[in-house]
Amino acid sequence: MHLLKRAAALAALLSFTSFAAAIPIRAQDVKLPPTLTFTAYDTGSSGFGIAVAVGKMLKDKYQSEVRVLPAGNDVARLGPLKVGRANMSAMGIGSYFAQEGIFEFGVKDWGPQPLQVIVASTDCNVISLGVAKDAGVKEAKDLKGKRIGFVVGSPALNQNALAILAFGGLTRQDVKIAEFASYGAMWKGIINNEIDAAIASNISGQAKEAESSPRGLFYPKLPHSDAAGWARVAKVAPYFMPHKATCGTSASKEAPLESSGYPYPIFVVQGNQPDDVVYGIARAMNEGYDAYKDAVPGASGLNPKTQNFQWVLPVHPAAVKAFKEAKIWKDADEAHNQKLLARQKVLAAAWASFNTASAPDDKEAFQKAWMASRKDALVKAGMDPIFE
Repeated sequence: MHLLKRAAALAALLSFTSFAAAIPIRAQDVKLPPTLTFTAYDTGSSGFGIAVAVGKMLKDKYQSEVRVLPAGNDVARLGPLKVGRANMSAMGIGSYFAQEGIFEFGVKDWGPQPLQVIVASTDCNVISLGVAKDAGVKEAKDLKGKRIGFVVGSPALNQNALAILAFGGLTRQDVKIAEFASYGAMWKGIINNEIDAAIASNISGQAKEAESSPRGLFYPKLPHSDAAGWARVAKVAPYFMPHKATCGTSASKEAPLESSGYPYPIFVVQGNQPDDVVYGIARAMNEGYDAYKDAVPGASGLNPKTQNFQWVLPVHPAAVKAFKEAKIWKDADEAHNQKLLARQKVLAAAWASFNTASAPDDKEAFQKAWMASRKDALVKAGMDPIFE
């Protein structure tokens, strides 16, 4: 809890003024606006703590004031980024759903978003369903009939929960879904005995709080040798990978936990962010890594030398420039990145053609028609729709 209080205190100290009128400043050849705004998950989440730690480094080393705005769901986190009121967001896999224009992003006001990565964290933790110890669950299949937390407006959290259920051969029809207004409220639901399981990183503040509560918390093992289980996961969430935890709830270096994961947080920007700002942030995060890597759990996963540049989201070209200068960007990374950038162009063109006056007004009809149009455009371009 001391760590969470420190992160919240740091966030409160980081001041904010509009970056729109900012004049870039120079520090060690890194240009940054004097003010920056990030969005992140709720206060107490590992993503929020990491964003605050990065913000402190930017203030200390480059005199760039940072404000970290906590938000309870993906739409709220990406809203400020979309309209230019935030420079960067510490996202989860909702960034991928936004790129694809699916779920909550397959509506008139959203559509596919050109989100591009600066850097993402893959650390000693995992992302899975944390389960109250008194729920009588030992493995994923035992979640049948249990109460599972969902967050309204957060397709990432909800799809992730469904992916872990799929590992156990379950669907949403096999469990009792309880919806909450935010990620923080969902995790209070574990403590208050309103639900039995919720999705989170096993190093998040919410997981730690639930672990120390009377109900307790643990993360069921997802054996990496269970090929059928992982095949089911891939059909629901192709971005999930087998990952081993050596830190956090239910794991240690001495007793690793076989579970699931993907990068989190994923620091993303809009593709139309000014190149000089993106380049400055990327270089600062790379060169300032030693200053924040031990500040909070999970921050060490932002190591520029261990980045997975061949994942499901493209890296912003200005960030690529910084990685090339650091001599950690390979030709295979460039080829993969160009394919992902091309995918974003296909999705943008499909959306522009579809979201016109002739598109259905009814939300359900709109989404159904959009998904069909989206599939046609991707297939025509020789790309996998993935979500249909």
